[in-house]
Amino acid sequence: MAHRVRLIRVFHSSAGAFEPKRPSVTITKKKYSELPRKQLSASETAPVTCDALSASVLSNGNNAPFHPSPAPGISEPIPRPRRRKAKRPSLHVNAGEEISGVTDPPNGNHPDASSCSKQPRNALAKEILTNLKNFPHCILLTRVGQFYESYFDQAEEVASLLGIKLTSRVWDKQNITMCGFPLMHLDKYLKVLVLHHKRFVAMCEEFPLHKPDQKPAFERRVVRVITPGTLIDEPFLDHCQNNYLLAVASSLSSNSEKDTGTIGLAWIDVSTGEFFTKILPLEGLKDHLARICPREIVLPDELKSCADHPVRKAIEDEDILVAYTPLSATVRSPLDDPPSDSSISGTYTAHELEAVNILTNYMRLNLLEHMPQLSNPSREGMEERMHIDSHTTEALEIRESAREGGTAGSLLSVVKRTVTSSGTRLLSRRLCSPSTSVREIGTRQSLVAFFYDRPYLREDIVQSLKECEDTIRIVQKFLLRKGELRDLLSIHRTIEVWMLIQRRLELERKMETLERGTSTASEWGNIDAMMSSIADLQSLSHRIASALDDVESADPSTQAPEEDDVSQEDKTVQTVAYHGVYKWTVRPDFSEELAELHQRLSNLLDRRRTLERELQIQYSAPSLTLRTSPGQGMHVHLARAKRDQSKIKSSPEFISISENASTGSFFYLPWSQLGNQIVEIATAISNAEKEIFDTLRDEVKVFASQLRRNAGIMDELDVTIGFANLAAEFRLTRPIVKDGTGYEVIHGRHPTVELGLLTSGRVFTPNSVSLRADSQLHIITGPNMAGKSTFLRQTAIIAILAQTGSFVPAEHAVIGVVDRLFSRVGAKDDLFRDRSTFMVEMLETAEILRRATPKSLVIMDEVGRGTTVRDGLAIAFATVHHLVVNNRCRALFATHFHELADLLSYSEVDHHGGGVFRGVGFFCTDVRETEDGYFTYSHCLRPGVNRDSHALKVAQLAGMPTSAVLLAKNVLSALQGQQHLSAAQLSQLGQMATTTE
Repeated sequence: MAHRVRLIRVFHSSAGAFEPKRPSVTITKKKYSELPRKQLSASETAPVTCDALSASVLSNGNNAPFHPSPAPGISEPIPRPRRRKAKRPSLHVNAGEEISGVTDPPNGNHPDASSCSKQPRNALAKEILTNLKNFPHCILLTRVGQFYESYFDQAEEVASLLGIKLTSRVWDKQNITMCGFPLMHLDKYLKVLVLHHKRFVAMCEEFPLHKPDQKPAFERRVVRVITPGTLIDEPFLDHCQNNYLLAVASSLSSNSEKDTGTIGLAWIDVSTGEFFTKILPLEGLKDHLARICPREIVLPDELKSCADHPVRKAIEDEDILVAYTPLSATVRSPLDDPPSDSSISGTYTAHELEAVNILTNYMRLNLLEHMPQLSNPSREGMEERMHIDSHTTEALEIRESAREGGTAGSLLSVVKRTVTSSGTRLLSRRLCSPSTSVREIGTRQSLVAFFYDRPYLREDIVQSLKECEDTIRIVQKFLLRKGELRDLLSIHRTIEVWMLIQRRLELERKMETLERGTSTASEWGNIDAMMSSIADLQSLSHRIASALDDVESADPSTQAPEEDDVSQEDKTVQTVAYHGVYKWTVRPDFSEELAELHQRLSNLLDRRRTLERELQIQYSAPSLTLRTSPGQGMHVHLARAKRDQSKIKSSPEFISISENASTGSFFYLPWSQLGNQIVEIATAISNAEKEIFDTLRDEVKVFASQLRRNAGIMDELDVTIGFANLAAEFRLTRPIVKDGTGYEVIHGRHPTVELGLLTSGRVFTPNSVSLRADSQLHIITGPNMAGKSTFLRQTAIIAILAQTGSFVPAEHAVIGVVDRLFSRVGAKDDLFRDRSTFMVEMLETAEILRRATPKSLVIMDEVGRGTTVRDGLAIAFATVHHLVVNNRCRALFATHFHELADLLSYSEVDHHGGGVFRGVGFFCTDVRETEDGYFTYSHCLRPGVNRDSHALKVAQLAGMPTSAVLLAKNVLSALQGQQHLSAAQLSQLGQMATTTE
């Protein structure tokens, strides 16, 4: 068998010529725009041969491993760009435009010459033009080597959105507009495109096609379209919030009456696999959008041209991206073939099934190769959760602070004591949709009380929970065929933590039994019921540990390659450490086959070391080493050639490859043969590891439902212990929640405001409230800044916390279940939709009056203040009347219209109204003034009506100029006691006040 000397050969793809003598240049770390474009495309780099790959595998430490698509900054011989004599005409193609000549006609003939002259004809250009045509609604990012690139007219848009340089390249004598960025910056720019600019991004990846005796080729295809609602495991995915994609189905037409009819919802978090459906009246859509908080809404394509459709009208005010998807009769719902119960679809309504159909069809069109197998969705009932409308969610700052825009200052940030990201997501969902089941609420409170009484147990379990990974999202990655080595290890560690928590609970039970001498079954009933559902996954954990136990000491960047993503040779390279030491990811003793391969590899490596020592001694060359490199293959290297090369050069067994002033490289047949054997064994080990990884991935998929169930139980445990820690820290009390319409809280506090005051060294003033059958609505009057709005909000927040299962900030609380919570507080306009502040106020008031039920809780602040006194007073009176007579709900109504008390027939004897308003109670706050002119607010409520708002005191506190405050006092003194002043009298009063000043 003849062996030839390996030479460095560089091919230029466009020229197709062999150019061994052309001088090479070295790429250094430069900006993307400074790199020669011909040198960056993976399809145009030097061909990768088996010998070159073998050289990288056998590196002894002085050369970095070979990568088929080298990153910028790696020194590598490349062809020098050809000179361009003249500028070619540029070509621009709009996304979605009809493009002729992208592919060959069916008969195999090429397009006519006129068509070919209008566009590039190389393979990469054809792939890009085809993808632009197939995904006209998307920004197309094409993987080319170590870069993602955009071409043609779309490149101008991408460069503008990302703030990167726009450049061009020459294809078939035409300048093509393009831009791009390195692979390492993908996540940063995806966040800008998908989250900030709400754009859809089609990811076109490249897959190497290794064919013998041919230059490297690549298949490029779009593997996924990334949208705001279909994020999987991107680093910019919020780990503490769900990322829901929601579909809406409705049989309503554009002529249907507003807020009538039934609709179906289906929503899923693609990153976790949590899947839900629900039917509801159209009027409740906004409430559920505020609760679910989807990142993207999907509607059927037929609604795209129906701007006046009731569903379109209902969601037009929401700041949520809306997408449309076509439907066809051939699209199958996952409910058509359920994994467990073939009759499960009978439990869903037609609207729900249609919504599921819309949702899954949209997912298939965008997830493409990453479409998971879906489990049956959980169906939400109509009366299971408290309904909190979008205005209330925002006004109470449940998830986000109104001022900051983030979670800081929100109710979630104040009560959050969870230590896992999935537990935080569960807490967020519960705060936005508290339970209305007395039994469920009681069970949650009993669990909180159990851990509240056991601080040491709490502390131990919290420390264990901190070690848990986000198992729900990790399992979903495997179902999406994206699971990696570190994900397998995370599952193993998390299962071990689950078993540790179980053992700690059992130890606590034994210790209590020994201490008390009696059984504690009654106290442990709920915790036993929770933990009994945990599946035993110790066998899965043991399988992963037995295979991957040693991998944690390996390079942290080592991970299992994605399925069908890289070649066999590339996988071998990925399993080799950089310093000549093999750090395999699977333990050699995992299987007999693998152990035998590792033994053979070890023997070959011993032969290599022996050969190297023998050559050093035989040829008196201490600097001789056996090396490998991409360009020179397996070769003998002399670090000090002048001193050690005399005997080697005189031997016919060594053939010189290259030499310079100090080093030399030689081809040596025995080393080449031995090296090929090492590569074969290394490749066999890599293939065996790939099979093991596939097996472990499949096992994780088999246990997916058990893993999810266990993770859900641990989330419950995290939220429960978090509430117990919160109760101990803030001195919270277990409320009594029962059916009925009562609401009694003694010395209640606003948790967010209290925390803010404590940080500044101040104390919160608690207040009590009692809403009973004979006093279901309270009118609250008092000065500005005296705490009326805080009192209203704390009443609503205490109801939310109680029905979430938490203890509440009060000394005592008895709360009848609230089915719906409404608020009309705060003032803002919506100029974009042509709505004034008063119009927004009236819209919110109208919605409350239409939808509140006898079991609802309503808080309203300053209704009618955005217009004249008389108009505002009339609207306030009508609102109170409707709440009392029609809605008959529990309500707190704060106002500065003290005349409203007179309209309601206020009695100073019992502080109640008269007639139909007999069930209206009156409470107020005060200002305490001192002899030296100072004053303080009394935030404590008392029965009665305060007819002075003390607005001038607030103006004085705000720093209004003294002259302006004095003038206001003079005018106020003149107006007091006057009734029905004419225009002339008011004019005279104004002139006198300014003259006096």
